[in-house]
Amino acid sequence: MAIRFLTGGESHGPALLTILEGIPAGLPLPVEVINHDLARRQHGLGSGGRMKIEDDKAQILSGVMEGKTTGAPLAITIENTDHTHWYNHPIPPLTIPRPGHADLVGAVKYGYNDLRPALERASARETAGRVAIGAVCRHLLSQFNITVGGYVQAIGDVTADLTDIPLNDRCVKARESDTGCPDPLYAERMGNLIRQAIQDRDTLGGIIEVIVFDLPPGLGSYVHWDRRLDARLGAAILSIPAIKGVEIGTAFMNSTKRGTQVQDAIYLENNRLIRKTNHAGGLEGGTSTGQPILIRAAMKPIPTTLTPQKSVDISLGKEVLTQYERSDICPVPRAIVIIEAMVAFVMADALIEKLGGDSLGEMLPRYSTLRDNQLTDINLDNEDHLWWGS
Repeated sequence: MAIRFLTGGESHGPALLTILEGIPAGLPLPVEVINHDLARRQHGLGSGGRMKIEDDKAQILSGVMEGKTTGAPLAITIENTDHTHWYNHPIPPLTIPRPGHADLVGAVKYGYNDLRPALERASARETAGRVAIGAVCRHLLSQFNITVGGYVQAIGDVTADLTDIPLNDRCVKARESDTGCPDPLYAERMGNLIRQAIQDRDTLGGIIEVIVFDLPPGLGSYVHWDRRLDARLGAAILSIPAIKGVEIGTAFMNSTKRGTQVQDAIYLENNRLIRKTNHAGGLEGGTSTGQPILIRAAMKPIPTTLTPQKSVDISLGKEVLTQYERSDICPVPRAIVIIEAMVAFVMADALIEKLGGDSLGEMLPRYSTLRDNQLTDINLDNEDHLWWGS
């Protein structure tokens, strides 16, 4: 990997810490770039009570001097303002694992004498750190005019038909809606569904689409399994809590059709090789084609519900009902920026891998020389070759 990151911290600990290694030197990085995306993570219809008490702000501890990255690891902290209510206070034992969470599997794996350590680390609170690193990666991509945007396509059983809205417009209009849906009619239906779920003391999941615009062809590779961009995107997005499915392009719809119906035919137009469709979602053979990369992620309903669910009190050895821990009703609108962050990280990693260089000043000239889908950029000699032999 060209870049990598680690996060540390617990849901109610003093702070979250993230370290991002491999960002080239010379990138202007005001902290407002990070705080803008952190604020997006905190807003959306269906958010839980914690969003009313947290006001996430990043502090850059290393890797930036005079407003620009130095090439050294970036260390970023985000204070948990709710920590003061937990510090030095006795916490009642947590002995009833909640279905759908890491409570039970964490205790089995690590041998905890209380379920809380699993809850604290597995909490989606950790994703604030990912949003911070994603904001840095998004900012790096923007220097090459590469953008990442997302929106909600479905919440519960309400699925928006967005066919008539251009991809770029979808991402812009989504920012204007508290459900993250770019179509006002469907956004209203989704909002009503969320409000009903609140009344029903239940939760909702949904589908988020994220798009990468203006990515050049040739990023990623087919030569090794772990260099394929679709594999890297899948792993990154599936690592987000509650994300249980990932689709590239129209993959599931493609599976119901014949091959001649779903390939993106290649045409020649003004010396340029073009596609008039994008069923593959911008990736062929694990490598970018130059078309927009389209990713769809399925988020399950949050398992923490106001309506108790059946479980077992491990300490007493008897069946009981779960106890409620503060959570969202529908985290889907807030998850847009989290998925964008992980996609931006993968794209930045692939770009640095392709270009090389330790500074932005080295990378920008190299970017301008990348081969494109121009007929003249592909040098085929049209001769026989002795591939295997002497």
